[in-house]
Amino acid sequence: MKRTKLLFTLLGLVFLMTSCYVETIVQDDFIEESAFNTDQVLQSFDLWYVDINATTGNGEVPFLQRAFTISFIDGIIYANNNIVGLGKTGNGFGIDVGSYATLRGTVEIDHDIDGLWLLDVFAVNGNTIELRDQRSGTSYFLNGYQTGNFDYDFVFYDNINYFLQEYDAWEKIFTSETGALNEFDNENFLQFNPTFFRSSIDANGTPISNLQWDFEGDYQVYDVENDETLKTLTLAYDSMGNDYFELYVNNDSTIELYHPSSETVYEFRGRGYQQYLKSGKNSTARKRTKISNPTMKVERKRKK
Repeated sequence: MKRTKLLFTLLGLVFLMTSCYVETIVQDDFIEESAFNTDQVLQSFDLWYVDINATTGNGEVPFLQRAFTISFIDGIIYANNNIVGLGKTGNGFGIDVGSYATLRGTVEIDHDIDGLWLLDVFAVNGNTIELRDQRSGTSYFLNGYQTGNFDYDFVFYDNINYFLQEYDAWEKIFTSETGALNEFDNENFLQFNPTFFRSSIDANGTPISNLQWDFEGDYQVYDVENDETLKTLTLAYDSMGNDYFELYVNNDSTIELYHPSSETVYEFRGRGYQQYLKSGKNSTARKRTKISNPTMKVERKRKK
C-alpha cells in the first residue's frame, strides 16, 4: 500500500498551509508536514475509532489495543476503553489517559500507564490515518468521526462480545408470562468470560461474591445475515445441547434474550461493572483482539 505521511489533502487541510508549513518531498510521493499540521490532522476529527481488525504487525501498542476510540484535544489524549458508557463518558470522548505532542509527521504520546511512545502518522484516505510503531513494525488504522455523526450503535454491535464481558454477572430481572416452560427458566445469573460462560440458579439478589456457579460451558455470538442490528447467542448446555437465543440490547446495562423454541423473553441486568481506566488491575486485564463472529442465516423471530 502506498502511504502518504500526513498527506496535505487530508480533509482539505491544504488550506492550512501557512508560513509555518514545511514540505519535504521524499521518494514515492512521501510528503512530510510540519508539527503544526500534524496536530491539525489529529484534531480534525473528534473521535478516532480504532479498527482493531485492520491492525498489521506482530507487536502491540497497549493503550491502542485497549481503546475503542481515542481523541486528541489540545495536548491531551482521551480514550473510550469500555462499551458501557460509550457516548456518555467524558462527553463522549472517554477518559483522560495521557498527553501528546506533535513532531513533523510523528506524534509523541506520554501515556499515564504505558509510558512514552513515538508513533509515525500516515494519511490513508480522507478520514483514515495509520499510527505506526517503528520499533515493532505494528500499525493501527483509525477512522475519524465527528461526535454528531459517530455511529455509536455500530461500534456497540460490532464489539458486543466485549459488552457482555464488562459486567461481573448478569442477573435475570424479568421472565415473560407467555412461553413454554423450559430448563433455562431456572437460570438466574449468567457470566461471560472471553472463552466460556457460567450460569447460576441462586436466588435473585444474591451478592456476586456469594454466587455458586452451577454450570460452565462454551458460548458463541453470531452475526445475522442481512440484519446488522440483530445478534444471536448459543449457550452450550450438556443437558439441553446448544440453547439458542436472539440477543437484544435495551441499554448499556440491560439485555434481552428471546428463546425462540419456547417463545419466552428473558431480561438480564448487568451487575459489577468493570471500568477499564488508566490504572489498576483492569487496565491490562482486557485487551481487544481481532474478532470475526460467524454469520448465521436466520430470520428474526421476536415479535415486538
